[in-house]
Formats: sequence, structure tokens, C-alpha cells
Amino acid sequence: MYIIVVGGGKVGFYLAKELVESNHEVLVIEQDPEKVREIQDELGDIVMEGDGCEATLLEKAGTARADMLLAVTGDDEDNLIACQVAKQRFNVARTVARINNPKNEEIFQKLDVDITVSATSAIMAHIEQELPTHQLIPLMRLKGSGLEIVEVRIPDDSRVVGRPVKEILLPYQSMVAIVIDDDGTPKMASGDTVIRAGDEVVAVTMHESEEALREALMAPPPARAF
Repeated sequence: MYIIVVGGGKVGFYLAKELVESNHEVLVIEQDPEKVREIQDELGDIVMEGDGCEATLLEKAGTARADMLLAVTGDDEDNLIACQVAKQRFNVARTVARINNPKNEEIFQKLDVDITVSATSAIMAHIEQELPTHQLIPLMRLKGSGLEIVEVRIPDDSRVVGRPVKEILLPYQSMVAIVIDDDGTPKMASGDTVIRAGDEVVAVTMHESEEALREALMAPPPARAF
């Protein structure tokens, strides 16, 4: 694959290094002359000095034949522009953008960036997973479908404990895909898969159905009337 990396900072450098070692054709575009020299010293002649947002430079870089463009600068606006130019001007099949401010993620997705990566969101997801009040963790949105993949930790007092998946009333267009038990063993879920306390459940749902899914999988049994 021919992969263009816009941004030659630490993220871009190590991405390029890994991609080169995986036998991909790689070109790094970086504005800072000092960083350009550092990449040349370490990785050889796989770097071009200039602004990765400019269509003329991307044309010189052969973006029209690129399989993927990764925009990983420290500036969200630059990453967005680079991806948009690659997609709209050069018809690059896959664009990936680093997002420094998680609040920008929805904008990137609306503007047709194929994959967004936010280190802040990833770290927060791990933190929230350890908090008892945040047991449904969004993992990934499926572009163009309105669906997302979420992870749910089943609490001890959930009403679904001990019940097979086929007996659980899930929200519309939601499904349990994978169940990971206490031993960390993942298994594809079927209608007969029994949910246990402490299981990590990976499910697919509509974004607007998150709360309904949380209720379906985590709520305790209704109180008995006496």
C-alpha cells in the first residue's frame, strides 16, 4: 500500500517507521525543516517538506495513487483540511485523522473523514470503565449507518444475569455481538448464550438507543409488589 502521513512529529514519525517496517510505501509530509532532517536521518528519503493541506503539494506527493492518507499533526483544522483535500480532490479511498480536541470528532465524521482517532477519548473510555456510574463505553461509530459499537459491563444485580440473549428485550436495531467472560475469553454471542455477572458485552446499537440499551442490560429486576 502507498500511505501518505501528514505530520512528522512523534506520532507521524513512529507511524511511518512501523509502516516502513511492514513493507508499505510511505511518504511523510512535514513543514518543519528540522523535523524533515531528523526523519531523513532515521528513515531515509521518505519525507517531503511542505504543507500537507495544500493541493499542489499533495499532487506532487502522488496523492492520486495513494491508498490511504493519515493526517496526524497537532492541529485539528490542518488534519481535517488534509483529509478533505485527499478525499475530494484526489479520491483517496481511506482517510484517517488524529483529533486533539474530542469535541471536534462529530464535525470530522460529518465531513466524511473515514476514521478519527482521539487519544483523549480513548484514555477517558478506560477511566470511565473503572467507574461504577459509567459502565457503557462507546467504542466506535459505524460511518453512514447511525450505528455504534459499545461495551457494557454487566453488574451483579442486573436482571439479565443468568438469562440467555434470546430472552433479553433489546432496543430496535440493537444486538449483542460478543461476550467476554471473567477469564477474558471472548465468544460470539448466539441466542442461547447466557449472560453472567461481570461479563463484558460488546453490542451494536443506534447512537440514540444508548440509554435504552444501558437500561436493558444493566437495570436490576423490578421490585416485587407486596
